Amino acid sequence: MKVIYRLFKFIYKIQQWWFKHLTPNGLAILICLFAAVIIGIDTKQTMAYQIIAFLLAVLLVAIAFSFYFPYRFSVKRNLPKFVTVGVTFSYRLTITNQTKKEEKGLLLIEEIASPKYSFTRFRQTLQSSRHRKTSLIQGYLVWLKAIARERRAVTKVIPLPSLPPLSETEIKGSITPTHRGVIRLSGISMLRPDPFNIFYARKTINLPQSLLVLPRRYQLPPFILPGARMSQSGTVSLASSVGDSEEFVSLREYRPGDPWRKIHWKSWAKLDKPVVREEQSEYFVRHALILDTFQPEAESEILEEAISVAASFACDFHTQESLLDLMFVGLESYCFTSGRGLGSSEQMLEVLAGVRACRDQDFACLTAAVMERLSLLSGCICVFITWDESRKQLVQRLQESKIPLLILLLAESETASNQLHIENLYILPLGQVQESLAAIALVNQSKSNS
Repeated sequence: MKVIYRLFKFIYKIQQWWFKHLTPNGLAILICLFAAVIIGIDTKQTMAYQIIAFLLAVLLVAIAFSFYFPYRFSVKRNLPKFVTVGVTFSYRLTITNQTKKEEKGLLLIEEIASPKYSFTRFRQTLQSSRHRKTSLIQGYLVWLKAIARERRAVTKVIPLPSLPPLSETEIKGSITPTHRGVIRLSGISMLRPDPFNIFYARKTINLPQSLLVLPRRYQLPPFILPGARMSQSGTVSLASSVGDSEEFVSLREYRPGDPWRKIHWKSWAKLDKPVVREEQSEYFVRHALILDTFQPEAESEILEEAISVAASFACDFHTQESLLDLMFVGLESYCFTSGRGLGSSEQMLEVLAGVRACRDQDFACLTAAVMERLSLLSGCICVFITWDESRKQLVQRLQESKIPLLILLLAESETASNQLHIENLYILPLGQVQESLAAIALVNQSKSNS
């Protein structure tokens, strides 16, 4: 296994070197050169060796031109704070030509830091049920897919306008995020093609910077989630105040046993006797957004879709006068609350951007975390990536507690719905999540109206 890992690593480095230095014309010449070598093995039967000599000479001359590339440039980039998976974003780049010569015909490309894909992760990927019987070529395709996932973005070559001497030029760059997480940019490469447009002279300017990629989000129609307002005494500390979130009702005379912190000192000074504030606990609608992250694989398409669905609810759920608790398990149990000044949807999306699969714990730990907060909840939105007895038990316990539920199950296809007869459980087939959410919202709204 380690030999295969080192072989893939070596082949990938060679592949990246050619893609970084050869233009599209250069790649075409390289392919023709390999084809001519295969055809012209027997020099007595074919004249292909002349083609080989010609193409090789052209390629060597183009490479020789790349050795001389005097340059003095500085670059500044202005990145946005957040970006979203699948949405190409633009940003400003300021290039300073520090030479006394006008530079023409240059290209620019962003450099993403080399991903650290360890042997342990590679072995775990190949030992998973999906890739256990892959061939060597299929294994390398798995390697390329894993590397692309670690890079988290795709960059492209940007043609530069003429750069006047000793001046700044502002251009627009663009990057397409492909996976959630952190994009780590290592620098910017300036490219100059040779006169034959075959080989790039390449100089890299170190400019490390990172960028957070938020999960993909779906457009959610209005979801009507029933649920009564629950007392939140002592549990909701508003960002603008300190202590329990209790609402003032009236003033009354002091009674033995009243806490000193509730004494109204101004009234005591006026009436010359102790007066206390009478308060009542605040009541809010509070929903839990339960995200299922339990799976044996480190990554999967179903988990990514589940995180996208959870991100859609976290972003579009109305939390101005209500609370939303995001609950999931990674290395430990997490609960992040937004609404009423406790947190914003933007912060919740940041949390979801870093969610990883839970591979070494049982689903029961998430059930226990939900049960601890059961008395505070008005309703639950459950996003599951599979259906088994432990998840069924959680749903049954919530139903026994009269908690309104919306259960969303990610599945390979909609055929799984024929085997499940659970109220308010809906299947979201991969590839049809947006359409399924829209249909569920209509069903949910018609139930509420009736």
